[in-house]
Amino acid sequence: MFRSPAPPDPAVQAALERILQWVDPMVRAAPRLEKHLTDAVAHALAYCQNVVGQLPGPLAINRQSFSLDPLIHALFATPTDIGEMLGRSEAVRDFLGRSESWAENEFYALLAARRRQKTQFGMAQQGEVIRNDVPQKVLYFSDHILIEPHCDLQVTRERLCWQALESLMRTFNNHVEQLRQDRETLRADISVENAILHPWQEHSKLHYHPAPEDQYARHLGQLDQSLRENGALLTPENLVAQLADFLRQPESALNTSQMKFYIDRLGVIHEPDQAGSDVQEISFAEFVSRDRRQHLTTLVRISREEARQAVEMEQSRRARRILI
Repeated sequence: MFRSPAPPDPAVQAALERILQWVDPMVRAAPRLEKHLTDAVAHALAYCQNVVGQLPGPLAINRQSFSLDPLIHALFATPTDIGEMLGRSEAVRDFLGRSESWAENEFYALLAARRRQKTQFGMAQQGEVIRNDVPQKVLYFSDHILIEPHCDLQVTRERLCWQALESLMRTFNNHVEQLRQDRETLRADISVENAILHPWQEHSKLHYHPAPEDQYARHLGQLDQSLRENGALLTPENLVAQLADFLRQPESALNTSQMKFYIDRLGVIHEPDQAGSDVQEISFAEFVSRDRRQHLTTLVRISREEARQAVEMEQSRRARRILI
């Protein structure tokens, strides 16, 4: 007796539907997409859920945490920078404009920032001597951004999971677009080789010059072969197979790593065995996206009232600049 197949997991089915919205249209032309993609989508979805589930936090970000939390102190140069980030954030401004923002006095979001280092000369004790020309590496962060604010932490996590999945699809679509660009380049190269080869063929009717003609002919044959291989990769069936393979290895385009530094209150980096009493350890997750840029990522907790005040202050500053 044949058993009917088990119904697909609702979360996987929802992920598959989203992927089919995001993916290059050529992929959607392939037959039997669910059969080819369901297992791969389930794997990629579980991977994204795991990445989001391992995010640290939520950490409170405010003036008090700037004084008490060494990571928050490292993230921002001054307490004022926290308010300025909140005020400039379009995501926060949009969120506060919706009724859902009034559900709680606090809300959650993902904070991402670029890790940077610079070298400067500063004071340091070397043996019994204090020198003021010692090269020092300073850790600091820039390009702060808040993502998916919401009063419910679980909703924020779910939305971040969808964003991670969408990021994977953008990477795959870039791969498909590169294949198309390679095809156009090959076609242009073939046109050039034909333009060179044909005069030699006409000329060889009167004068035998095999070497140059053979050279161009061989190169033209190689280009033709490359074009056929490229064209095969761009068929809907092969694109679906490539997408399935890609979704089974999402870590190639999306991953996190744990970072640890020992820094003082000025952000100067110290070696663990040279750390003094004024040096504290900070650790955080670093997210590597499709463009290979690295961002510190942590979930944060924000006071709705502080965010509202920050947005109003930023709007007032902008209004003053316009009047001036």
